Amino acid sequence: MKRVNKHLALCLLVLIIISVNSCARMGAPDGGWYDETPPKIISCTPLDQATDVKSKKIVISFDEYIQVDNPNEKVVISPPQIESAEIKGSGKRIIVDLKDTLKENTTYTVDFSDAISDNNEGNPLGNFTYSFSTGDHIDTLEVSGYVLNAQNLEPIKGILVGLYDNLNDSAFSSEPMLRVSRTDSRGKFIVKGIAKGSYRIYALADADNDYIFNQKSEQVAFNDDIIEPTFKPDVRPDTIWRDSLHIDSISLVPYTHFIPDDIVLLAFTELQTNRYLIKTERKQADSFTMFFSYGNEELPQISGLNFDSSDAFLIETNLKQDTITYWLRDSMLINKDTLSMEVKYLATDSLGELELITDTLEVLSKDPYEKRLKREKEAREEWQKKQDKAKKKDLPYETEMPKEALEPKYTITSEPDPDQNITITFPTPLQRVDSSLIHLYSKHDTLWYRSPFLFREKENIPRAYEILGEWRPGIEYSLEIDTLAFEDIYGKFSKPYKQGFKVKTEDAYATVLMSLTGMKGKHCVVELLNSSDAAIKSVATSTGNAEFFYVKPGTYYMRMFIDDNDNGEWDTGDFSLHRQAESTYYYPEMIECKAKWDLTLTWNPFAKPLERQKPLDITKQKPDKEKEIRSRNAERAKEKGVEYPQSK
Repeated sequence: MKRVNKHLALCLLVLIIISVNSCARMGAPDGGWYDETPPKIISCTPLDQATDVKSKKIVISFDEYIQVDNPNEKVVISPPQIESAEIKGSGKRIIVDLKDTLKENTTYTVDFSDAISDNNEGNPLGNFTYSFSTGDHIDTLEVSGYVLNAQNLEPIKGILVGLYDNLNDSAFSSEPMLRVSRTDSRGKFIVKGIAKGSYRIYALADADNDYIFNQKSEQVAFNDDIIEPTFKPDVRPDTIWRDSLHIDSISLVPYTHFIPDDIVLLAFTELQTNRYLIKTERKQADSFTMFFSYGNEELPQISGLNFDSSDAFLIETNLKQDTITYWLRDSMLINKDTLSMEVKYLATDSLGELELITDTLEVLSKDPYEKRLKREKEAREEWQKKQDKAKKKDLPYETEMPKEALEPKYTITSEPDPDQNITITFPTPLQRVDSSLIHLYSKHDTLWYRSPFLFREKENIPRAYEILGEWRPGIEYSLEIDTLAFEDIYGKFSKPYKQGFKVKTEDAYATVLMSLTGMKGKHCVVELLNSSDAAIKSVATSTGNAEFFYVKPGTYYMRMFIDDNDNGEWDTGDFSLHRQAESTYYYPEMIECKAKWDLTLTWNPFAKPLERQKPLDITKQKPDKEKEIRSRNAERAKEKGVEYPQSK
C-alpha cells in the first residue's frame, strides 16, 4: 500500500511540475503557432444598432482581455464630438462616455478602426463600428474608398475622412464635418451611418481636432463629385480552403453592396506662402544665414549697428529665395563675434498681406575669435615642431608656414557613366576662375590628346560648378588642374589636382524605352526609381515616349506626373483655388534591367485604379498587426516543413 501511495505521489508531483512549467510560458509555445484569433464581442449596452437611445454611456464586452490602442487618435465618433468622449479599456470591456448632448433623431457611430486588440498577441479586431440612434431608425448607408498621397500614391493611414451635406466649398473651412471616419493601414476608409441625400467628401489631417480645415499646414484632399449614397443587392465569392494549396469549395454569398465604394482622394499639403523669419544662424565666422518660411524677390535691407554694412556682404540665395547667406568681405567683421543689425524685410500680416517690418538682431558666431586664434596657434606650433625635427635630421624644411589653401570638393569616380559630368563644389564664394589652368585629356590608342570641355556654374546650386565633356564610352580621361586655378573672396588659392578615370562601355548598361498610352501632346515628367522609391533618372517629354539611356543593371520602378505648368517639378494643390495637385501615376510592374538589354515597354497610366498602381515592394506603409502575425506563422511553418493553413 505504501508503494502505491509513493507511486501516486510521484505521478502527482510530475503533473504539478508540467502544469506550472506550461503556465509560465505565456503566448505561443516554443515551436507552436502564434494566436491569430481576434477578440469576439459577446454583448453591447445599449445593443449595437439600437434605436431610441437616451444613454450616453456605452459598454462593449468581449470574450477575452483586450486593450485599446491610442483611442483619442484612432477612435472616431460621428457626428463629431465638440467635447472629446472618454474611451477606456477595462479587462474584457470597453467603456465609452459621450460628453456632448445627444442630438435628436440622429444615428451615432463609434468607429474603432484597428484600436481594439487582444492582450495576448495583439490581434486586432479589425474595422469595428458600433452604432445606435436617438430616433426610431438607423441610417445605414455607407461610402468607401482610399486616401493616397498625391505625390507618391502612398496609402495614408489614420487621416480623417468626412462628409458634408452643405455642398458649398466654404463648408470645409467653416463648419465641422457631418459624418467622419479614419483610414486603415491600406489607406482605406468606410464612412457609415449615412442618411439618404447629397454630400461632398474631404480628407483632413486634422492638427487641432476641430474637424475643420483652418490651417495650411494640414494635409487635405477634396473631390469635385457630389456623392449620393445608395445600395444594391449583390453576391461575392467565399472560398473554403482544404489546405494551403487546395480549394475545397467556392460559394456565392449574398450581401448589401453600398455605393460608391471606389472613391479615391489624393491628399496634399498646400504651399506655405505665409512669410516670416524662422531664424538667423552664424555657424561659421565668415558668414551668416537668414531662413524664411517663404521666399521673396525683395531681399532684406540690413543696417549695421556696430559695424559699417555698406558693401560688407556678398549675398547668396537659393532658388526659392527663402534662404539667404551673407558672406562677410572684411576680415575685421569676420573677427567680430557679435554683429548687431537692424533688418527690414517683408512678412505676412494677420490678413495675409505682405508688410515691411523691422527687427533688431544680434548675430553671434558659433566659432568665436578666441577659439580660432587658439587653433591657429596650435597649428603653428605643430608646424614649427616638424620643421625643427627636420633641421635636426638635416632634412629639407620650410622657412615660412604655408598659407591656408582653398580646398574644393571634386565629385568624380574612377568609372563614371557616359552621361555623368564632373562637379566641383567650393566652401566659399569665388572671386576668380582661370579656366586656362584647367586641362582635360583623352587617351586614344597609346597617345593623349586635348579633349574639349565646358566649365560652368551649376544652375541654382551656390558655389557649385561642373565640367561637361564628350565622355565617350570606353575612353580613358585625365583631368588636370594647375595651381591658382581658383581663388576665393578671401584670397585663398586652390592646390593642383589630377584625376584619371575611364568611362564605362555601353555594354555595361541597359536602355529602357517607354511608350506612354494617351500622353502624346501632354507635358509630363517620367522618373526611373530605385527600390527606395527615389528617382535616379528623369525625362521630360510631350511626345508620349520616355527614353532612359545608360541604366545600370538592377531592379527599377517607374513614376510619372503630368506637368501642367511645364516647370519640370511636381506642384501641390490649393483648396482655395480649387486646384488639385499635379496627377501622379506608377507603372504597376517591376522593371528588371540587364547589361546589353534594350527594354521596350508600353504603359497606359489609366489602365489600373490609382490605389492599385504602386508596386508593393516600394510601398512604405507597413502592414497591420494581423499581417505581421500571419507572416511569422508562415515562417514558422516553413521551418517545421509543414503547410501553414490559410485563413477561412
